[in-house]
Amino acid sequence: MIKTFDKYFVKLFFKKIILLTLIFFSLTFILTLFEEITFFSDSKSEMYLPFLITLFNVPSTLLEIFPFIVLISTQLFFVDIIKRKENELIKVNSLDNFYLIKLLTLCSLVFGIILITLYYPISSKLKFFYFDIKNIYSEDGKYLKHYSGNGLWIKDEINNEIYIINASANNKEKFLKNIFINKFDKNFNLVEVILSKKANISSNDWVIEKPIIFSGNKQTQLEENIKLSSHFNFDKINKTFRDLNSLNLFELYDLKRENELLGYSSQEVYLHFLKIISLPIYLSIMVIISAIIMLNIKRDKPYIFHVLMGILLSVIIYYINNIFNIFGLTNKIPIYLSVFFPIIFLSIVSTIGLIRINEK
Repeated sequence: MIKTFDKYFVKLFFKKIILLTLIFFSLTFILTLFEEITFFSDSKSEMYLPFLITLFNVPSTLLEIFPFIVLISTQLFFVDIIKRKENELIKVNSLDNFYLIKLLTLCSLVFGIILITLYYPISSKLKFFYFDIKNIYSEDGKYLKHYSGNGLWIKDEINNEIYIINASANNKEKFLKNIFINKFDKNFNLVEVILSKKANISSNDWVIEKPIIFSGNKQTQLEENIKLSSHFNFDKINKTFRDLNSLNLFELYDLKRENELLGYSSQEVYLHFLKIISLPIYLSIMVIISAIIMLNIKRDKPYIFHVLMGILLSVIIYYINNIFNIFGLTNKIPIYLSVFFPIIFLSIVSTIGLIRINEK
């Protein structure tokens, strides 16, 4: 009998998740599509392109709201079984509320593992394609993650010499344009400044075309190209400065190590990595919180009241997570604590709630 219950409730739970996922996918697709149509309105692109890149972009957006989807799915699940009085049937068969919560928590853990092992690699690859297409049609590289209003900024260190490089990226060909290179010695004294309209960065030996070199009070216009060794090439720049959602877990881990070796901050990468791998735990906590709310339903309150309570609580949790993430990125607390402290706190609250629920 228990196995029959298991199959029925698992099927019902995942039906709710699939239904809500499709609803949010459709809403996100429609809202994003308008933005992409506007983006391509001035270009001579194919008509299908806005629809295609919207499809590439939506999966990574959905990943961020899956905790919310799981919470609402759990609430709708309990609304169904309470309306049908199936929760009473559970008690008749000598089972308690804890049985249902354990079952749904296990389902959410499995679902979370599927998300990070199967869904996230696909969504990150699609996001990579999304930025590739956007960069091609933007022509200025502004969809690279660390692209500012002043262009792309790169810090590099070769043979005890420090280079601060500012340029515009061009993703149709493997070059940078409008390059401004400040070269410093190991004591950070300015040695020379190199200006050029274009540099080929297809390899780690950059070819800088006909640069102007300022050294002291001397200005030299070269008619030939010069080479500059760098840790960066076209592919490395694309990887290092991409939106983190376009990198899979292995690429995120590699990027964290590379940033540390090059003296770049790895905190944002590490934060994103931890948030992804902690997703199964986060989803299971959302299930427990939702179950606690729904199993405390008062008969004088409509179901929608409890559902709205769950939605409000999920918004509060979202902002609490963001606050702790900011604390981590600003070095107020360690990065791992900024991710796991809210989870630990919510786990304690959920445990207290579970004890009360099981006493009913």
